Amino acid sequence: MPSIESTPGRDAIVAEKSDAVCRMGAMMLTSGTGSYRVKAAMGRTAEALGIDQLDAQVSLNEIVATTRSGKRFRTQVVEVAAPSVNADRISSLLRVSLGARAGVTAADLHRQLDEVEQHRPLYSLPMVAIGAAAACGAFAFLNNGRWQECAAAAVAAGGGKIVQVLLHRQRLNHLAVVAVAAAAAGLIYLVLAQLMLALPFEVHIHQAAFTSAMLFLVPGFPLVTAALDLARFDFTSGVSRLLYATLITLAAAVGVWIVAVIYGLSPGEIPPLNLPLPMLAALWLGAGFVGVLGFAVTFNTPLKMALSAAGIGALANTGRLVATDAGVNALVATVLATTVVGLLAAWASQRLPAPRIILSVPAVLIMIPGAAAYRALVAGIDRDPLTAVTNGSVALGILVAMAIGLVLARMLTDPAWTSPTPRWTHMPSTHAQRLIVQAAEATDPDSARSD
Repeated sequence: MPSIESTPGRDAIVAEKSDAVCRMGAMMLTSGTGSYRVKAAMGRTAEALGIDQLDAQVSLNEIVATTRSGKRFRTQVVEVAAPSVNADRISSLLRVSLGARAGVTAADLHRQLDEVEQHRPLYSLPMVAIGAAAACGAFAFLNNGRWQECAAAAVAAGGGKIVQVLLHRQRLNHLAVVAVAAAAAGLIYLVLAQLMLALPFEVHIHQAAFTSAMLFLVPGFPLVTAALDLARFDFTSGVSRLLYATLITLAAAVGVWIVAVIYGLSPGEIPPLNLPLPMLAALWLGAGFVGVLGFAVTFNTPLKMALSAAGIGALANTGRLVATDAGVNALVATVLATTVVGLLAAWASQRLPAPRIILSVPAVLIMIPGAAAYRALVAGIDRDPLTAVTNGSVALGILVAMAIGLVLARMLTDPAWTSPTPRWTHMPSTHAQRLIVQAAEATDPDSARSD
C-alpha cells in the first residue's frame, strides 16, 4: 500500500508534465497555427511524457487542457496574447513534437522549447518591409494595376508595415495598430500619387488602386486556420479565429476609409489590362511568385520554404486566372486552384521537409479578394447596401471556395482528417512527418531518443 507522502509526489510529476505539454501548445498557438496542429503537437509530447490521455479545448488565445495519467488528472488553463505569425517557429516546434520519444522528461522538453524561443527572426525589419512591398505591389498588378499603381502600392505597403511593426513593439492595442498602419499606407499611396502627377511626363494613377497598399494587413493565417478548424467542427477555435480575422479586416478598412474620405476617393474597380493572354499569363505568373514570396517573408518563413510556397502559389493562381479569363466560373476555378495548392504543398512538404501549412497559407493568400472585401465594408459604412452586398458576396464566395479546396486536399492526403474525433495522444503519423523526424535526427543525432 503506497504511503500518504507518495501521492503528492506523483501529483507533482503529473503537474510538471502537464506544464510542459501546455507550454508546447501555447507556443504553437502564439505562432499562428490552427487548433488541429496545436492539439496534435500537444498530444505527441504528452504521449512521449507518459500521459495516457489528453483532452484539450483551443480558442484564439486560450487553451484548456486535461491530462490523465493512470487515475490522476490535471486540468490547466493557459491564456496567451493575440497570435502573431511565425512560420519558422511553427516548423521548429513541429520538429520538437515529432522528435519526442518515450522516456523524454519534462525538463528535456522545456530545454528544447527554450532553444526554440531563443531563435532570432530570420529577416530584419527592412527585409520584412520589402516583403510587404513586394506582396502589395504584386496584388496591385493582379487587381489590374499599371506600373504606376504597383510602384505606389509597394512603397506605401512597405511604409505601412514599418509603422505596424514599430507600434506593435510598443504593445499598443492590436486593432488600433492595424487601423493606424492601414491609414499610414493609404496616406503614403496618395502622397506618392500626387507626386507622380507632378512629373514632366504623363502618369495615370487610378484612385481605386490605393486599396492594394493595405493588403499586407489581410489576416491570412487566421482566415485559413479558421476554415480548417470549422471543417473539423472545432467551433471554439474556428469561430474565434473568424471573428478575429473579421475585426482585423474591419480595423484596416476603417483606417484606409478615413484617409479616403479626407481625399474624397471612391474605391471602384480598375479596368482590366488590354494585353494578349499569353503575355498576361506570364505577367500573372511573375507577380504571383513575387507576391507569395513577399507574404512568406513577412511570416518569417525560411527562405527555401518561402521559395517553394512562391512557386506553388504562382502556378495555382495563374491557372485560376487563365481559367476565369476563359469563362470558367470563378468559384469553381478557385476551388480547383486551392486544391492544387494543398496537394502540391503536401508533396513539397515531404521533400523539404516542412509543415505544409507554412507552404499552403502564403500560396493561397494571393487569391484572397481583399479589394472586394474592402469595397463591401466601405459601401456598408457609406450606407450603400447594393454595392455592399454585391462586393461582399463576391469576397465571401471566393473565401468559401478557398476553404473547400484546402479541406479537400487535406482529406485526400492526411489520414487524421478522416477521423472526426482523433485521440491526440495516439495520432497517426504521415510520411511527411516521418521525413521531418529523419531530417532532424540527421542534423542533430543527439536529439534522437530511442523508445
